[in-house]
Amino acid sequence: MKSAGELKDLFKLSSVTKISFFFLACLASFYVGLQWSDGSFYPQLIFYNRSPDPPSGGATRQSVAVSPNVNMTDEASSSPSSPSSAPPLLYAPLHDLSVSPPSPPHYAVPDSVGIVDENGTMREDFGAGPLGQDLAEEEPPVAAGNKTEVEGMTGVRVRIEKFRLCPESMKEYIPCLDNEDEIRKLSSTERGERFERHCPDMGKRLNCLVPAPKKYKKPIPWPRSRDEVWFSNVPHTRLVEDKGGQNWIIREKEKFKFPGGGTQFIHGAEKYLDQMSEMVPEIRFGNHTRVVLDVGCGVASFGAFLLSQDVLTMSIAPKDVHENQIQFALERGVPAMVAAFATHRLLYPSQAFDLIHCSRCRINWTRDDGILLLEVNRMLRAGGYFAWAAQPVYKHEEAQQEAWKEMENLTTRICWELVKKEGYVAIWQKPLNNSCYLKRGPDMQPPLCDQEDDPNSVWYVDLKACITRLPENGFAANITSWPARLHNPPNRLQEMEMDAYIAKNELFKAETKFWNDIVEGYIRVFRWKEMNIRNVMDMRAGFGGFASALIGQNMNSWVMNVIPINGPNTLPVIYDRGLIGVAHDWCEPFDTYPRAYDFLHAFGLFSRERGRCNFSLILLEMDRLLRPGGLAYVRDSKFIIEEIKEITEAMGWRTEVRDTTEGPYASRKILMCYKKLGHS
Repeated sequence: MKSAGELKDLFKLSSVTKISFFFLACLASFYVGLQWSDGSFYPQLIFYNRSPDPPSGGATRQSVAVSPNVNMTDEASSSPSSPSSAPPLLYAPLHDLSVSPPSPPHYAVPDSVGIVDENGTMREDFGAGPLGQDLAEEEPPVAAGNKTEVEGMTGVRVRIEKFRLCPESMKEYIPCLDNEDEIRKLSSTERGERFERHCPDMGKRLNCLVPAPKKYKKPIPWPRSRDEVWFSNVPHTRLVEDKGGQNWIIREKEKFKFPGGGTQFIHGAEKYLDQMSEMVPEIRFGNHTRVVLDVGCGVASFGAFLLSQDVLTMSIAPKDVHENQIQFALERGVPAMVAAFATHRLLYPSQAFDLIHCSRCRINWTRDDGILLLEVNRMLRAGGYFAWAAQPVYKHEEAQQEAWKEMENLTTRICWELVKKEGYVAIWQKPLNNSCYLKRGPDMQPPLCDQEDDPNSVWYVDLKACITRLPENGFAANITSWPARLHNPPNRLQEMEMDAYIAKNELFKAETKFWNDIVEGYIRVFRWKEMNIRNVMDMRAGFGGFASALIGQNMNSWVMNVIPINGPNTLPVIYDRGLIGVAHDWCEPFDTYPRAYDFLHAFGLFSRERGRCNFSLILLEMDRLLRPGGLAYVRDSKFIIEEIKEITEAMGWRTEVRDTTEGPYASRKILMCYKKLGHS
């Protein structure tokens, strides 16, 4: 028999063997796991989450989702490959953002969102669906365009090839206004139908990069651009030939110059504005009157000179025989877009403008029962003014006097008061409430619009020959003066259909603070004030907080606030704040010339449009809108940013992905893009 000592040694040996075997097993398991991994630095983590009920009902199901931290790195920002070749904006040191807003606290995520009542209970008659469904962390749809299939982590994916340049003949292409094939099919054009939107079919959408003129130069900075622009950027002399004697525009060597005149104010816009202020002192430019619409604006000298009085003017004109007038306005750095009074509502909300101006705008306001002036009435704020400078106001020929009588009769029937008629100009005022309308006889024409008519619904909505009712509660008539109105939550905010019931004012203030902090960081770190950022577009503007923050930072710019039609209609709030904007569907092109904007801002836009249209269509439209040397900031889900980055690089943009102030593990990222000056 073995001694006790020998048995003890045998036991020890057995334990060592067991430990060695266990170690080898662990090592083997690690090796097997490594072979099955996706090769990334961090293994992909899987967790279960409860998906919301489908729209049609049914039981809640479990699904597998990818961890938000997959494919993340420990670094604070991506490192540029060649900083020396990029503009300084893209590569400012990220540590300078250390005093930017802190990361928000983490809260429990509810299953869904909707309107709640005063007791905090979600109402059954309205729900907005699952929270963050526009930021769902799943693979986004593949972009169309030139592409090749390559092997990737999830199998076959698509890599976007470089986009080609469009023909030089398309250098001023506006897709929905230059669609000659559809325009030729129109049964009638007598009401201006040819100047309205006729967008190409999906298979004929823009699939190339719209080129700039061969001698295109970086635009002259504001405020010099108000008075002069490069001829090479808008190389057209038709307006000089037609309007040179009216003090609109002249050409001097390599530049166009703008003396500030117009057809009815050849002595200059400044004297014309002084005349209007003397005629009706209550207009008070820059105080009572902040937002103006200039119809048939020419080269937008009226709006350009109002800017010095703190008045923001939306200058509009059709793309007609003087087709480049809006292009000149934008090159000058003046807010403008192509639009026409024809058969559809303009894309602005009711009670948007404090004053609407028409100086020889060549519009027959009394045709078809006054349907065009009734559209002016819809957009004009209660108590607002309509200024008309035209031949019927001052000429005594029989035809002109007949036209004046028709205008007098129509304005009386829609309860406008003729405040002043002097020289070339007549000014009317819209009533503050419905009392005059209700006193009219039952057969008086035009009638009041139906109670069910939504005057803020504008996307492809036909004009209506009826008087838009004013809210009985006085909303939009009781706004404060500028600049206080920029910061005060307007009363019409309470009428917005959105995911809040009693907290809309708090949401308004929170959005304002959010963008104040973000924009302050952008300006400080990326040195925006050192760059020529004049024309800005916010592609999903919300309450206009981004534009408000730029004003608060004294940026020398203006913002076109775009409200996508598939979200809450916040346009009335934007105008009540003293800002300008337009409704738009980003699955279709925008109504403006190429190279219109210095800066494009898109916050959550692609998440919102996901599944509705192809990302490459939106990005090609952004390339058309953006000036060479311009910038675009896209703030969105990290998965969407990855796809967008590939498309923007295929367009020739220089890009960089940055973290938000929430940190490197946040679900959102910022894609900063630069369109090279020599691009397109």
